[in-house]
Amino acid sequence: MDRPGDRRYHVDRPGDRRYRVDLSNLRVGYGGDTPATAGEGDRAAGADGVGENLDPSWLRGDPPWLELFEVWLHEALEARIPEPNAMVLGTVDADGLPVTRTVLCKGADADGITFFTGYDSDKGHDLAVHPHASVTFPWIALERQVHLRGPVEKVSAAETAEYWAKRPRGSQLSASASEQSRPIGSRLELERKAADVAAGFGGFDSGAPVPVPGQWGGYRIRPRVVEFWQGRANRLHNRVRLTLTDDGWHAQRLQP
Repeated sequence: MDRPGDRRYHVDRPGDRRYRVDLSNLRVGYGGDTPATAGEGDRAAGADGVGENLDPSWLRGDPPWLELFEVWLHEALEARIPEPNAMVLGTVDADGLPVTRTVLCKGADADGITFFTGYDSDKGHDLAVHPHASVTFPWIALERQVHLRGPVEKVSAAETAEYWAKRPRGSQLSASASEQSRPIGSRLELERKAADVAAGFGGFDSGAPVPVPGQWGGYRIRPRVVEFWQGRANRLHNRVRLTLTDDGWHAQRLQP
């Protein structure tokens, strides 16, 4: 039995902190150890193994962001990046304050980026008031990031049902049991609630099909701005931004 003094469960109080990190001196090197000579580009590859500098010419197709995004996502998967489809989702709440959290991307195509959640969750309420969002895929181990932002819309009921059918049964039951973002008294209460819902459908392992909850479904972000980031030596990183205007997509290199 764990004792209250067990260090694994120690909570530092203000003025009684035992662990200090010198954040100002934390350093991560990017782009290898050989900085570029002017006009020569980066001669040393970074963690992504790519010696060439990210360039607007890499962006092609319709839409021009999709092909490179899919390549980078595939390479993050091959590099065994944990949760390569994880993205930081930013919304704005009813008071105009920004809110971020990590969610999983469950679709990427010419129409945009898709994720699923409870419509009555905090993020659902935010998007009902301000139907715009940003997402960031932080593949830092590969010295890459992709940022996308644009208007958000709900996906169709058919698309939600198609994805729901692919979810593990346990995930379906948990989504049915959880009133997402609502307070609950304890972990035990949450587990009992989930067990009650599971019992109603015949159990966690098998039983009756679990229908899509009425207040659960997908959102699609239709990007109007997409930025690719590639780490390089001496913080002279590569940034290429695509912006959608009335006459199509426009790419430009940005200073880091």
